[in-house]
Amino acid sequence: MAPFENPFALLALLSIIPLIILYLLKPKPRTIKVPSLMFLMRVHKEKKRFYSSFTRFIRDPLFWVQLFILIFLSLAAANPYFTTDEPLSQEHTVLIIDSSASMQTDNRFDDAVSLAGDHISRTNTIILASNIPSVQTSRASAADARRVLGQIEPHDTVADLSSAINSGLRDVSQYGGRIIVISDFANWDGEDPVVTKNLVESYGIEVEFINVGQRSDNVGFINGWIDTAADGYTYTGVIKNYNNYQATLTISIFSGNTDTASQTTQITVPARQTRQLAISNLSPGVTRVEIENQDSLMVDNIAYISIPGSAEQNVLLVSDKERLPSRTAISLIPNIRLSASESVPSNIGNYDIVVLANKDRPLSSSEIGILDNFVKNGGSAIFIASDAIGQDAVSTDLLRLLPVRIEETVQAPSGVSVDKTVSSRLTDDIKFNEIGVYEYIKTSPRSGATVLAQTRDQIPMYAHHPVGEGNVAYVGFNDQIENSPWNNFHNLPEYPVFWSKLIRWMGGTGSIDDYNVKTGTTLSLKDRQTIHTPYGVIEDNRIQVEKAGIYEIGNRKIAANLYSEPESDTTSDGSDVMDRLTDERTEPGLVRDMTFTVRNYLDNYLVALVLLLLTLEIYIIKRRGEL
Repeated sequence: MAPFENPFALLALLSIIPLIILYLLKPKPRTIKVPSLMFLMRVHKEKKRFYSSFTRFIRDPLFWVQLFILIFLSLAAANPYFTTDEPLSQEHTVLIIDSSASMQTDNRFDDAVSLAGDHISRTNTIILASNIPSVQTSRASAADARRVLGQIEPHDTVADLSSAINSGLRDVSQYGGRIIVISDFANWDGEDPVVTKNLVESYGIEVEFINVGQRSDNVGFINGWIDTAADGYTYTGVIKNYNNYQATLTISIFSGNTDTASQTTQITVPARQTRQLAISNLSPGVTRVEIENQDSLMVDNIAYISIPGSAEQNVLLVSDKERLPSRTAISLIPNIRLSASESVPSNIGNYDIVVLANKDRPLSSSEIGILDNFVKNGGSAIFIASDAIGQDAVSTDLLRLLPVRIEETVQAPSGVSVDKTVSSRLTDDIKFNEIGVYEYIKTSPRSGATVLAQTRDQIPMYAHHPVGEGNVAYVGFNDQIENSPWNNFHNLPEYPVFWSKLIRWMGGTGSIDDYNVKTGTTLSLKDRQTIHTPYGVIEDNRIQVEKAGIYEIGNRKIAANLYSEPESDTTSDGSDVMDRLTDERTEPGLVRDMTFTVRNYLDNYLVALVLLLLTLEIYIIKRRGEL
């Protein structure tokens, strides 16, 4: 018996009862002949009247037509179905294409796209393997998949092949199919793709590796850094020669957007070795260093350098205490002019950032009003947790400014651990897990706030959000050192770094490292902004740096470079990975079912039968002359 998805609809079968009653009360008219012995037969007819009334409509075909119409409609409303076990389709293919920088060597990426086109099936999912896997299309038709293949381009990053395979696994686990990975297998981030392949295959899923590319020669920048010197900034670039012969390189240096080199020099790099190139006294702006020699991979032939202007920032620290670790840390930041005050002055328009570090005295309503106007007009404010902004002291007006909702103060004598929730230039190189928190304010994030660090119980300890044209940050680490400190953050070597990053970011500037990043970095902004990238203009509050070049955000110019020795090694052709495929095996784990259960619904067939019966009913009525 088939199950029903809506069994209560079977109550509609009760409609058969009124149909039977209707036929009992409405006898069918008949033409009869009256014999002369009618009165003698009357008694005998009376006995049969009941039986004839009951059997009359049983022999009526119209009754049966209408009866089955009611039955079939009731069953269709109950939605009956039966189940079958169907094989998982092999017509679905997940195509994973390596889009790392090394795939730009010679024609590797074009070959990968061509091979992907040869493996297109009825439905297709295309994933670009980059530092973060990117699903280009999911369960697309063959025509749509070919259109997507014609639009994709390689990135200037290192690919995480294992993450891409795991991303494809989620799709195949639901719909069935196979996974095909096309790569040069020269380098990767994350887990070993061979181990991931064997693990996925232990679930009964087919994974195929296709290797592209051949060994090739290359020379390029594999590292670079900027040091502060007495005469300004000095750039040091490391160039490696991957060739089996000595290379004499022509190096051109360009300043700004000009195509005319301001300086040209030559450098000789022995086979399979490195040489350093130093450029001193760099002026503010963008400098481009190019290796003029042509080779198989050009993305590492250019080093981009960005030197920010030395704009000085004015910071006001408002506190009812003189000795504060935050005050010391901020005063050590270069190009920062720090002022201190016991209250918020009536005019703070000349300051870029105001740090609120009161420990006991709550801010007055007039001070809050001044801060509110300051932030909404483009200023930045930083609130440090203390009793002065605790649940018993905080006002409603102040709550509107903070990125968190203030609750009670919590004592934790045994200490509470803190973890960062977002990896960005504000949190990188800060070991939040080494901070011991013994007292803190229980908070919850407001809508639109970005939480950068929180306790294991998900209590925000470091957060920010935009307010008007400005920005407000909350630092949950009270820096009071008198009596019982709330935490040990001020004793850690990362504490000055923490304040340098925060002050630079809140003021719209940053350290020299914030202006020079590696591809694959995520840039977090205070609010949604227009960003000019090497591949076009976008508008967002976060950007994934996927291409080498210059990223313009407002008046800031950020240089991005590949700087990856394994990715620049074009002499690696992935043959070692392909050789390991037959050698490495993982122990079989869970065996994935090769079938899945499908519900086959019968309601459409029942409705079709009803339509046929209605046609038959009309025909019977018309044949009787009743229509």
